[in-house]
Amino acid sequence: MYAIVEIAGHQFKVEKDQRVFVNRLQTEEGKKVSFDNVLLIGDGDKVTVGAPAIDGAQVGAKVLKHLKGDKVIVFKKKRRKGYRVKNGHRQSLTEIVIESIAASGAKKAAKVENEGAKKAAPAKATKKAEPKVEAKAAAPKAEATQDLSKFTVAELKEKAKAKGIEGISSMKKADLIAALS
Repeated sequence: MYAIVEIAGHQFKVEKDQRVFVNRLQTEEGKKVSFDNVLLIGDGDKVTVGAPAIDGAQVGAKVLKHLKGDKVIVFKKKRRKGYRVKNGHRQSLTEIVIESIAASGAKKAAKVENEGAKKAAPAKATKKAEPKVEAKAAAPKAEATQDLSKFTVAELKEKAKAKGIEGISSMKKADLIAALS
């Protein structure tokens, strides 16, 4: 039995007891992880393809260790220009071993996540109401700029001096209004 699963943005063809190096996972060494984004499961002649993922399918794995990959040298050169740059890179990796491939059984976990999302939805609605209040608070600032436009340039320069703004002698009226608001 094999499966094609998406782990950390990459797709891997995995089998039971296979060791796989994936991009660094935030799980501690020795802990178990499960991946719900299973794209395909093959069991002999029977192949199940998801659209895009198979509902209820799950791949279980155990984190063995965190390590760094081999060094990759990146060398850039432009001939006859004297331009040469040499950089190195070592990718952070996690070694995992696949413990189980289940074609069904992850539906309960998916339902729990969906219920949690439903509970979190009203909190998001209240957050959307707050920016509207901020938009109303921003409106008086616009009124303040309109009030400043009624003043003469000399009066605006006096206010700028009082605030300690430098270089006001060469500023235009619009620049003074922007500096004071």
